[in-house]
This record gives sequence, structure tokens and C-alpha cells, in this order.
Amino acid sequence: MNILIIGQCSLHWGRMEFGNIGNYYIIEPFFRQLHNTFEHAEIKTTMQLSERFQRAEQVKSLPLNLYYDWRDNELQLSDIEVELSEEYKRTGILIETTEYIEQVKWADLVIDFSGDIWGDNANFLGKDRFNVGLNKVLTAQNMGKKTAMLAGSPGPFGNEVTKRLAKKIYKSFDIVTNREPISTDLLNAEGFDCSKTHTLPCPAFLFEAAQKNSVEDTVKVVRNFGGKKEKPVVGFIICGWNFEKGPFDKWPRNDEEYDNFVESVEFICGQLGARVCLMSHSNGFDIPPLPFKLKHGRDYPIAKQLQSILLKRGIAKDIVCIDELFEPWETKALIGTFDMLVTGRVHAAVAAFAQSIPTVVIDYGHEPKAHKLKGFAKIVGALQYVAQPSD
Repeated sequence: MNILIIGQCSLHWGRMEFGNIGNYYIIEPFFRQLHNTFEHAEIKTTMQLSERFQRAEQVKSLPLNLYYDWRDNELQLSDIEVELSEEYKRTGILIETTEYIEQVKWADLVIDFSGDIWGDNANFLGKDRFNVGLNKVLTAQNMGKKTAMLAGSPGPFGNEVTKRLAKKIYKSFDIVTNREPISTDLLNAEGFDCSKTHTLPCPAFLFEAAQKNSVEDTVKVVRNFGGKKEKPVVGFIICGWNFEKGPFDKWPRNDEEYDNFVESVEFICGQLGARVCLMSHSNGFDIPPLPFKLKHGRDYPIAKQLQSILLKRGIAKDIVCIDELFEPWETKALIGTFDMLVTGRVHAAVAAFAQSIPTVVIDYGHEPKAHKLKGFAKIVGALQYVAQPSD
């Protein structure tokens, strides 16, 4: 069995493994479940993965430019591949080939892995990117390959021409799994043929945490902060998407933009008598030619600014911010030690849900909105605990 995995998660090296921790929660069990299902499969992907991951999870990364490479003529190049595949579909003859088509020829199954960027949101990553991705799948379908789209949260679709193409390709998938029900509801409302669609939880629910003793020292610091009496601990995670004003990577931000988060923390400490642990759910890394080094991601300075504002106000005195760097499996273990979690990162919520930690989810506060947060909460029966940042 030869499996080719493409999709909008084909990003620059390191993004899926060492950036947003939730990405890693997804990809590790995703590949493991494929190997469990197709025991002797050979798997190749246009996702850019480390040598360690490729060895451990038995997968080979192909060059990123087979899928998308930010060239001025990306759409035209993918249009040529569609034309070649259509000629092959009509005549059985491939009059010309490309590196991507050669990999499609090799594959028995082509999987589109795009998460929540199978739709308009893909174009935030690059010009015409969603159309290019559609062309890549259409090429495989024209060549008679089995195709699947797995673990997605498709939509939205604003462009009518692109939507018609998306509907054609979606209908032709042999199987689709959406990782939450709201995506499927939206697709039905948009007129997509969902007869081959299954709503199943995200693979991230299967991600295995490290043993809790691996984060024992940090937990002791949090539980006994400043030598104070141990209290229930509420984890608190926010990111750039949770603010009412975008863009998500806006920096610096004014202190006033944190007002609702500040008041929430003060309520948790003052009225509920809990300790609040601020933390990041994203990492970063130095990019080549610098040697690889894991470092704090975009969430960390947000957590530190929130901590600074709270300390200046002096109302919530029982707060601590985690300054250490943790790998994804350690991060999930740490979340599993909390008594409750408030999070604007959906996969931090998954880490909590999977360990039976009561969780409030903070929705995105500005465009592009993501229905996945409500969808993930709905699938575990916690939709009433999704809060708007403005509230």
C-alpha cells in the first residue's frame, strides 16, 4: 500500500512539529493510526517533517515545491497538471509529467490533510493557495486514484467559482472525515454532497501525554507558589486570535486590549479562591541557517504581558506564569495536572477534555473566525462552555 499525504498543512519545515503545539498533537496519532490500519504501508508526504519524526513514524517527506512554493505562477503550474491528468483520463496516455504527477502515479491512496484551512483561510498562507490545493486533488482524482480528506474542518467558501470546484472535488473524495460536526453542518448548508462524510473526533484526542512525573518540579512550583497554601489551579491560555482586534500576530498590544482577560483572572482568584497559572501553548524555533533551537512562540509574550498587567493592578495576587519550554507531550501532561482550564487554543482544550479536566473555551475574537472551537466543544458535549472574548 502506497500512501501520499498532501494538503494545506504542507508548510515550511518545523511548522507542524515545533510551532503550534496542537499541530503536533494531531500529526503523531494521525500517522500512527494510518500504520495501524495499513500495516505495511509506505507513506510519503509534502509536509516538511524532521528526520527524527520521519524515522520514528515511518514516513518520508517530499520537497515542498511539489505542492506549493510561493512562486508567482503556482496556479498556472497546477492548472497544467490538471490538463495533463484530464488528457490521461480521456486517453490513458500521459503526454508529459511533473514531479508531483510521478508521486501520484506511485500512490494507491492520496490523502488531503488540511485541518481548518481547506477553504478561504488557505489564501492567508499564499496567493491562490486554496485553488492550487484543489487542483492537486483533482489531478489525483483524474488519474483514477483513491482520494480521502481526513481530520478536517472545511470552510468557509466565499468565492462562488472556487466553491463550485470545491463541491466537485469534495463529492469525488472516496471518504471524508471531519473532526467536528459544525463543519459538516456548514457544508450541508452550502450544498456540498456529504454522503461520504463522517464526523469523527480529531486524532489529537489520541495523543499520548508524558508521565506526569516529567513535569513534577513545575507542578510543585505552581501548587506551592511563593510558599502559599495549596489551592485549586486554573490554567489560563490565550493567543492572538482571542483578542477582539486583529491581526492575530499584532504586537505590541495596548494593555487595554487585555481588559476582559484581566477581569476574568481577577474573578477566578478573588471570587473562586483559585490560583491561576498562565502559560503558552505554542513554541518557536530558530530557522536555518541558524542551528535549530526550540524557543518560546507567539503565545508566551502575550502571557507575560497579561501577567505584568495583573501584577500592576495588584488585585489578583495568586498568579504564576510558566516560563519553561515544554515539548508537546510534556505540555499535555502539565495540562492534566490542572483542576480547570480556560483556553483560547482549541488543542489545549483537547488535551484537557481527553484528561477529564473541566474546560472553558475562548472563541476567536476577530476575522477570520474559526468554527472549529465550537465544533470541538460540541463533540464532547461542552458547547455551553464556549465564551466570546467580548463577554
